[in-house]
Amino acid sequence: MSSARTLTSTVSKRHPAPRTSAPVPSNTFAPSVPPASMLDRAVAGLATVLTRYSITALRISLGLVFLGFGVLKFFPGMSPAAELAERTIGTLTFGLVGPTAALLLTAIMETVIGLTLVTGLFLRTGLVILAAALVGIMSPIVLFYGELFPAGGPTLTGQYVLKDIVLACAGAVIGAAALGARLRLPQE
Repeated sequence: MSSARTLTSTVSKRHPAPRTSAPVPSNTFAPSVPPASMLDRAVAGLATVLTRYSITALRISLGLVFLGFGVLKFFPGMSPAAELAERTIGTLTFGLVGPTAALLLTAIMETVIGLTLVTGLFLRTGLVILAAALVGIMSPIVLFYGELFPAGGPTLTGQYVLKDIVLACAGAVIGAAALGARLRLPQE
């Protein structure tokens, strides 16, 4: 005969006891869950903070980028992308919009986009303007490919245009959040 204890159930197999979410008493043989390590608690805390604030931080930082780029275009000679913006809009409008008007239009659009993203006011309107602006922002890749990527490698201007892919993706995340998408932790 073994000296080990065996547990037998007093509950009928036909009518099992209902499950509850009550805590398991400490005098049972239920497996104990080891306490979370300090690293696990730190990761969980970081996940909570990122879930709560990351999209807002992304929205504001993207807004500051657009606001900065837009304001620079109001001052002649200050924006390194001024000539590219003038040529792109001129090409897209078949020359109907002159260089000065093109730069002013770009400056206004980027500034409005920046303000809506930073403040969160009229956000959906700003995101629609951003979507339209991204057509112009990304079009130099198609319109001026040979100039931006001579001999297979990008020029500095080509790199400037390529980084706009990241801005477009950030805008997509912010747009999804503005339309109701939410980040959630797995246990939520």
